[in-house]
This record gives sequence, structure tokens and C-alpha cells, in this order.
Amino acid sequence: QVQLVESGGGLVQAGGSLRLSCTASKNIFSDYTMAWFRSGPGQGREFLASITRNGETTNYADSVKGRFTISRDNAKNTVYLQIDNLKLEDTAVYYCNAGGSYEGGTYYQSGYWGQGTRVFVSS
Repeated sequence: QVQLVESGGGLVQAGGSLRLSCTASKNIFSDYTMAWFRSGPGQGREFLASITRNGETTNYADSVKGRFTISRDNAKNTVYLQIDNLKLEDTAVYYCNAGGSYEGGTYYQSGYWGQGTRVFVSS
């Protein structure tokens, strides 16, 4: 079983930047497509971005293109989410997902989730 631990959340002012990290417990991390989701106050989980095993292909939700960047370091079993020009509506709990797949414009999530890291954007 894969265990995922997100970190890097916190309180940040609108317009600022943040880099979230998600580290996997197992050294088969490089076998998995990874993705980031978020859940805003009173909302369900929203797909943000995914990255293939070798990092060659990334996919983004239209709502975050241009501000969010997903990347990974397989040597560190870690996937990152860089968020620039933070907006109030980015306030959410951010989760990573391991082992899903992106096909035909849809990300099919797996059952492997971290506990989330909270981001609060202030004005």
C-alpha cells in the first residue's frame, strides 16, 4: 500500500506563491501517475493537475492553467504543485493522488490519497 504525505500548506496573501509537496512512502513511486486535487469549503474534490510516471506529460484543469505547475522528483518520491498568483478562491485542502490515469480529458483517480495540506489565502 502506498502512503502519501502532503506538506507546504499555510496562510499566504493573495498574489503570493506556494509550493506544495507530496512524498510517497514506497520506492515504486516512479511507476505511478500522480495528481493533485483540492477541496474548497463545502465543495467536493476538484482535479487540478496530473503528471505521468516519467514527468513527460502533464495535464491541467482549465481553471488553473497558467498559475499551477506540477512536477516530480522520482529520486525523492515526491510530486510538487507550484501555485503562483494565489487567489482567495484557492483556499482549500490540497490532496495528492497516486496511481490514477489521465485519459480522454478525464483523470481517473485511484484509491491512494494523502491526508491533505490546508492552504488559506488572505486578502
